[in-house]
Amino acid sequence: MGRQGATVGARESGASMSRTPVTVRAAEPTDVASLRELWSDILRKGGLDEQLADVSRVVATAAERDDQCVVVAEVDGEVAGAVYLEATTFTPLNLESAVLAVSPHVFSQFRRKGVGSALMESACRFAEQHGIAHIQTAAASESRDANRFMARLSLAPQATLRAATTSAVRARLPQSRQVTPAATSKQRIDRVLAARRIRREQVPG
Repeated sequence: MGRQGATVGARESGASMSRTPVTVRAAEPTDVASLRELWSDILRKGGLDEQLADVSRVVATAAERDDQCVVVAEVDGEVAGAVYLEATTFTPLNLESAVLAVSPHVFSQFRRKGVGSALMESACRFAEQHGIAHIQTAAASESRDANRFMARLSLAPQATLRAATTSAVRARLPQSRQVTPAATSKQRIDRVLAARRIRREQVPG
């Protein structure tokens, strides 16, 4: 039976944590299969090979860059959770620095062992190493435990992230407001030349 990944939840309070030691480290290529299983619900839809290739690429890229890191948490030598960290900005428009902690997930059998707290501690350490004063993260809107856990760590909601297919958005737009793309310079020149040719052909010989 496959292990079900769960986003870090609110039950990881200090009072309920076990004393099982949690260790953290940078992800390695040998972790790819476990990370794909852990993050299977947030990876792009596709075959197993595609998802493994995606995770492998993420891990390899992070290993080569100073502004990215995939942190793996272990309990008794077994992968228990992970988080992707990136030193970036609040938004493409708000250029204040922030560390983005993406998908701090914990395998369900390792919940209430301090794994989520260890992952977020890694995010704090990563931010401090880069001299960054803010951390951002996201939790599924329907996950009460995850959102309570983040709130307890002083992470306040900033925005609601929504997504849909391009075709679905276009279908809901008023037809009268759908803008036709402007013609390129070459297209405009071609139209002018075509109009002049038509006028010359219409002039009596």
